[in-house]
Amino acid sequence: MRTVLGAFALVAVVVAIPGVAVAQDDAVVPVEVLLADAESYSGDTITIEGELVGDYGFRSDGTMWTQLNDDSYARDALVDGGPRTGGNIGVGIRMPDTLAEGLDSPGGYRLEGPLVRATGTWKHHDPDRGGESYLDVSILEVVEAGRQLEEGPDWLVLVAGLAVLALSLGLWLSRRQRH
Repeated sequence: MRTVLGAFALVAVVVAIPGVAVAQDDAVVPVEVLLADAESYSGDTITIEGELVGDYGFRSDGTMWTQLNDDSYARDALVDGGPRTGGNIGVGIRMPDTLAEGLDSPGGYRLEGPLVRATGTWKHHDPDRGGESYLDVSILEVVEAGRQLEEGPDWLVLVAGLAVLALSLGLWLSRRQRH
């Protein structure tokens, strides 16, 4: 009986230890959580995940600045049937320009930027940067490549527009025949 209990205990320990290690290594702080208590993360090394959007601002000091959005649109674009869930939620990120080499274009209209996992030091109201809050990235991993978004016609709007046009034409012809 002790052997069976010992075996179960050993299996439980072996299974539990890798699970804890993975949970700690892969802990991603949602940007919404970060922004809700930004000061408490100041100086901490954290990982965030989201879509790079806007533009890439390369600076003469060898860094690149951009915006990382972590909202439903970063993972499920509206044109792909994603839900309308409010405004964008994001933070500024700064990284050595060498980390930005080979990145797909940042997201914008008709373009989904790369989905990345960024690890670095959270700088809350950094006095060296005029009080800016941002993630100073040291590790950047591309989770999903950027892509063109294909936006087809909205058939409901097109049909409704044609119906209004036909009704207007019919009313105009009817009025013209009376005069």
